[in-house]
Amino acid sequence: MGMREPHFRDDDVTLIRQALDTNAPKLQGVTFEQLLARGWMRLNVPTPYLPYAEGGFTTPSGKCELVSQRMAELGLDPLPAYIPPYESVERDAALVARYPLTLISSPAHTFLNTTFANITSLRRQAREPEVLLHPADAERRGISPGMRVTVRNDRGAFAATARVEPSIREGVAWAPSIWWGKLAGDDANANQTTSQRETDLGHGPVFYDNQVEVEAA
Repeated sequence: MGMREPHFRDDDVTLIRQALDTNAPKLQGVTFEQLLARGWMRLNVPTPYLPYAEGGFTTPSGKCELVSQRMAELGLDPLPAYIPPYESVERDAALVARYPLTLISSPAHTFLNTTFANITSLRRQAREPEVLLHPADAERRGISPGMRVTVRNDRGAFAATARVEPSIREGVAWAPSIWWGKLAGDDANANQTTSQRETDLGHGPVFYDNQVEVEAA
């Protein structure tokens, strides 16, 4: 790509060493050698870690602000308020009637979003694309543990293996993500169902504001 600057030639180990070469108090005592030997290290923070126990918030007042002057200056409500999700009974009851499950597709513990999904050992720990359902939701749909299911809405669909546990809230489906399409079996993943809409304030993604239906494949 014509990028010849020296830092583009740094390998992974060099980048890690550079990140650890800091005077940041939280990283004091965290070394590359110990990370290599143990696989993880706790940050150098007190136990318990209570960073705002004595204030010090990064606000103009230094306090936890229940009334935000900055919000008011932006023409927004300066007080905390509940804004219903785009895909909710309050905003679109007809949509929720068709797609009654809220899909949460947070990163699998062995992946970092799509990163590391190509590593065989980590993919083996993640097992396969899965979706976790509450027993009541599974029974309502005739779904049993280990069954192949389709998670779908008007935007798209992906296949997964059903897991059924009471640990998840009724009305919610959880599909740990994000599997590469070519590794998922059906060339699809949770991104097939997510919206391209942006949030109203920060203009970020709304991929957890996502209503779906789950049915036997």
